[in-house]
Amino acid sequence: MSSVVFTPLTLPNGQQLANRIAKAAMEENMGDARLLPDAALTHLYRRWGQGGSGLIITGNVMVDHLAMTGPGGLALEAQTPLAPFIALAQAAKEQGAKIWMQINHPGRQVYAALGGKVLSASAVAVDLGKHSHLFARPQAMTPADIGDVIERFVTTARRAEEAGFDGVEIHAAHGYLLSQFLSPLTNQRTDEWGGSLENRARLLLEITRRIRAVVKPGFAVAVKLNSADFQRGGFDIADAKAVVEWLNPLAVDAIEISGGSYEAPAMQGRTADGRTLAREAYFLEFAAQIAAVANMPVMSTGGITRLQTAEQVVNAGVALLGMASALAVCPDLPKRWQQNPAFELPLARIEWKDKAIASVATMALIKRHLRRWGSGAKKETVLNPLLSLILDRVRLKKLIKRYRKLIGV
Repeated sequence: MSSVVFTPLTLPNGQQLANRIAKAAMEENMGDARLLPDAALTHLYRRWGQGGSGLIITGNVMVDHLAMTGPGGLALEAQTPLAPFIALAQAAKEQGAKIWMQINHPGRQVYAALGGKVLSASAVAVDLGKHSHLFARPQAMTPADIGDVIERFVTTARRAEEAGFDGVEIHAAHGYLLSQFLSPLTNQRTDEWGGSLENRARLLLEITRRIRAVVKPGFAVAVKLNSADFQRGGFDIADAKAVVEWLNPLAVDAIEISGGSYEAPAMQGRTADGRTLAREAYFLEFAAQIAAVANMPVMSTGGITRLQTAEQVVNAGVALLGMASALAVCPDLPKRWQQNPAFELPLARIEWKDKAIASVATMALIKRHLRRWGSGAKKETVLNPLLSLILDRVRLKKLIKRYRKLIGV
């Protein structure tokens, strides 16, 4: 079909994407007992590869197995067996899609029940009101901790390249560690890693430089960045534009623009500072502002379910559109659009009074869809959010027990 969404895109390093659609990262929590991809997860990525997206970005892969966003996640470190990651990359690429590994460190966004490391720029705990106890209070990172994290990001990127991935995306959004350094709400340091925005951005910039230096030129290096924290006094669009201008000379191949954190889940369409997001393409306005100062292609993720909206993103000067929830429910949505441009995928939002629980239920619902596809489901279906939340809590307890056994706590 002739839609602008299905035109190819060549990245600054020469890598070519078949179209403008990217399967954005979602945390699957489908790793095995050793935090490695298993057969179900590999099958899920094969489904996405067959579904028509030009780019597939993995759910976040941790750079340290002692610092996990969830007990069923993946970790890739210096001594991690590569064979399961090789199999996953090959499965995703069978039909010509490119696959990038999103690499991440959770910082303070670690469930208290997990154990392990809970580090952040400063000792500022996650504030979810009556639910705050679910997260451990972090320790402020020492210079040695910071040096260790830098090396871990570099190691994970290098090993992703060895495993056959086409690139990495450095996760500096959604309130995870690099986002915690960027935000003045969570970074209260007085050394060279805190204070001014330039200092708060130092960790992200150093990791980006170091990764670009060790991988091949044709291997993509991308960054996921918040347009804003959507919390009063937090990282905002002016900060994001400045950070992108500092990233411009670092041979970055794409910038993905999203927003929010566990405290203000704007990536689900909810803010904590009173701002109203668009019903579709939540961050398009912000992404267009970033595109005006970026030397690299910009990607906007959040709330895209219709081809008309996808075309609006590209026509606004944003090179790539990221879809997560829509591709969790319907992995072959791009092919559906090619066959029927008017095809619409209704996605119901969970509008519960307790916004924190609604956010957790939304993630539980998405992960249940992903497990269905990984287990061989043939068609999409409607799932009950309350049942999904209950099942997720039961499953989470089992996974936590398994993870704590792995790390010896």
